This record gives sequence, structure tokens and C-alpha cells, in this order.
Amino acid sequence: MKPVKIAMMSLTHGHTRKYYQTLIENAKLDWVASCAEDPRAKETYELYQTGVPCYLSADEMFERHPDIEAVVLASANDKHLAQVQDCARRGVHVLSMKIPTFDMAEYDAMIAAVDKAGIVCQIELEMHYNPVVHRLKKLIADGAVGKIVSVQATNITLSPVWAFPWQGVPEASYGRRVPLKAGDARCRGGALCDHPHIFDLIRHLTGADFDFVYSSVAPNLRPELQVEDMLLVNGKLKDGTAFLFDPSWSRMEERLKVPGPGWEVFPKRMEVNVTVVGEKGTLVCDCFGPNVYHNGAPNDRYTVQYTYFDEWVGMIDEFAGCIREGKEPLINLRWHRPTLAAMNACYDSVASGGPCVVG
Repeated sequence: MKPVKIAMMSLTHGHTRKYYQTLIENAKLDWVASCAEDPRAKETYELYQTGVPCYLSADEMFERHPDIEAVVLASANDKHLAQVQDCARRGVHVLSMKIPTFDMAEYDAMIAAVDKAGIVCQIELEMHYNPVVHRLKKLIADGAVGKIVSVQATNITLSPVWAFPWQGVPEASYGRRVPLKAGDARCRGGALCDHPHIFDLIRHLTGADFDFVYSSVAPNLRPELQVEDMLLVNGKLKDGTAFLFDPSWSRMEERLKVPGPGWEVFPKRMEVNVTVVGEKGTLVCDCFGPNVYHNGAPNDRYTVQYTYFDEWVGMIDEFAGCIREGKEPLINLRWHRPTLAAMNACYDSVASGGPCVVG
């Protein structure tokens, strides 16, 4: 298969090591260019010495590299609609970061633009390609636990705000400034916006959509943030499956502008754990299961070896294959839309103090 000529579009921070490694090493891609949102992000990008040119304008990038076939959309959430429409106009395929938009009218405008242009638009939800999740899906499909009764899952990390500032700005993350609830100074746009993976994954495991959700936020571990960092969500799917999710920023971090040694403070920074209870048994999965070497003093630092680059192999293979073969990716805009509707309902539940039906 001829490699897809790909670019990174609108880098907001310049630090995306796993993306760079994948774009360089995957034989199905030819990484030709990048563009950054501002000089600071470009300076950070240049620290990684990729050898791939970086511009400060998407127009200049496309002008200098008219052979670009696809982009990784690395911008803040509030920029996605305009950029997807721009890519559709150019006939450029899109691998979008995990939240296309929380505004459902904007979401439908993206679908319309993608459909009209006939481009591939895949959503970056790498957990679908995680080797442990693949094993979990196969066991469920083979009837190992029988009919699923409930799912409990965590998607917990440190807060990315210090390195990726837009994720702490409600207008950039959620798309507009919406208070969490009456009397609460915080706004929508924090940890929930960062962790759609388990919401999408439960739909994939069960084949069912959300019925209702009930969500509650805790006081922030980081009181200076404008957005939420700790919450729980429970509810049911339309097939009766009950669930309990923890999508929090419950792991603390040292506040470095560029993540590196010292960013990871004990305990380990990222966990996705899934427990599936069925009528015949239970499956418990640690989807990342990294090897952690605790270095101790002075700051509880540790060294970690993650396996999650494996997920990007399958995700990129599918993206490139869909472009070359004219297929639709598994995690496309239409598929992902009910997940965003459920996450909006979580915020509505926080605001109302009660359960919310997912529309």
C-alpha cells in the first residue's frame, strides 16, 4: 500500500511524543509537515528533532505541501468545526482528537461536511485498539461471562492543564463557558472532556446505547482550576446494563511546561481498568498494566514503561486502510455522536442534581 502523506495540524503544545513516534515509524504513513498554533508550541515541537518542518499557519503548510492527503487534528476542541470544514474543502482526510465538539449542532455540521466531501474522519479513541481490550471483546463475544449485567471502569490520569493549557479553559475545551451548577464557580470542560474512552467502549462491548446517567462532582484536588477534576458517573444502558465510571484527574502531577522526568508522581499517572460482570462470571482488566519503577525521594518520582503505543499501530493501520480502500472507520463521527450526547447528559445531571435521560 502506498504510504499516506500525513501532517499534524494546529499543535497547541508541541509535546505529543507518542504521535511523533507513530508518525515516523509506521510504514503506512509518510509524515511530511506540521503546523503549530503559536511560537511557544513550535519551540517545544523543535525540541524533539523530528526532521519534519513545522509552520505557524495551516494555509502555508498546505501551500508548501500540496500533496498532503490527511491530517492529525491536534487543536483545541473549539477549533475543530472550522478545521474539519477546511479539510473537507481541501479533500484532506482527518484523524480528529477525541472530542470533535460538545455542541451537537456543530457536530452535525461536521458530519454534513465530511459526507459531502467524501473524506475519512476517524476519532482518536485508541482504547478500541488496546490489546487487552481486544482480548476482553473476544472473551465477551465467545460467551465467557454470559449476558453482561454491569460494567465498572476507571479512566484516571493526572491533569494535563499545566502542559496543555487549553484543557483548563472552558471556552476552548467545552466550547463555551457553562457553570457546572448553581453556586459553583467551576465550569464544564475538565476531566470529563478528557476521558471519553470508557463511555465509548461500553457501547462497543455491549452494542447498546445509553438510557440515563447520574453524575456528581467532588471538590477539586486542584482548587485553582476553572474546570472539574473529580467526578463519578453511573446509570444504565438501554439493554439494562448498569455502569459506574470514574473519569477523574485523580493522579497528581508536578507542573512542568513540557512533560518529562518528574511529571509522573507516585502512584502511576494513568490507569484504565475495566470490570465486566456477567450472568456466568466476571472479567477484570488492567488495560495499561505498565511496569513502574519507583525512584522515591525527593518528589516521589518514578520511571514507567507503558505499552499503549501498541494501540496506535491498530488505529493508524485502520485510518490508512480506510483512506486507501474507501472504507469508513469503526470510530467515525456518526458512531461517536451518542457518546458525546451521554457526556453532555452527565453535565446536565451535575447541574440538576438528578439523573438525566440521554437524548
